[in-house]
Amino acid sequence: MDVSHDGRGAIVTGGSRGIGFAIAQELIASGAQVLITGRKRASLESAAAKLGAPCRWRVCHAADQQEAQRCVDFAFSSFGGVDYLVNNAGTNPQWGPTLEVDARLAGKLVEVNQWAPLMWIQAVWGKGRLVRAGAIVNITSIGGVDPAAHTGYYNVTKAALGFLTRQLAAELAPLLRVNAVAPGMIDTELAAAVPEGDRARLLEKIPLNRFGEPADIAAATSFLLSDRAAWITGQLLSVDGGALAAKGRSNE
Repeated sequence: MDVSHDGRGAIVTGGSRGIGFAIAQELIASGAQVLITGRKRASLESAAAKLGAPCRWRVCHAADQQEAQRCVDFAFSSFGGVDYLVNNAGTNPQWGPTLEVDARLAGKLVEVNQWAPLMWIQAVWGKGRLVRAGAIVNITSIGGVDPAAHTGYYNVTKAALGFLTRQLAAELAPLLRVNAVAPGMIDTELAAAVPEGDRARLLEKIPLNRFGEPADIAAATSFLLSDRAAWITGQLLSVDGGALAAKGRSNE
């Protein structure tokens, strides 16, 4: 499918590595200019050097409202407007039973995974309602669709982001489309740290018999942002190699 982003301007939060970097790379390859944000200057500089001239970068904590607004202002002035927003930045410091989550940890998960995406949408909406194309993709997780061990409260915040996607799709149409992509197990630096035995067990649960790549999520995101998806809004697309479908099969 021919997807073009010629002349479009985009913001990708958490864009210096992994899924965010792959999304920025995909959009730039299809003609867009992209602002990537993140917390580490060195990582952003390195990513921007790889992405080339169409990429700009700004250091920004995803949940810092003033910093986010400055990033949005910079993107609008640099690109003459913003067409796309990808809320990719997230955090998952949890590993263990949900009942052991404390207030500090819960607050961090909610702030970054649940509140920050809404804050960024408010910023671009207030700046000019995302001129021209007007599309947002929120990166959630299949953990927000179906319960999983060890990351329960993280999954709760991702489930909330999925609902927020539908809520805003209803509220902001027809000026703005809002969709979500829910990755399964993606072979990033985090996945590489999983012990080999655990990786093998996880792989057995994926019908397509491989872990996902950041490019898989980037391709889905690029499509949902593009004019090819002009009549799609309020949807959550699971990109998981069939993992959710296999869960249903295993319960038969």
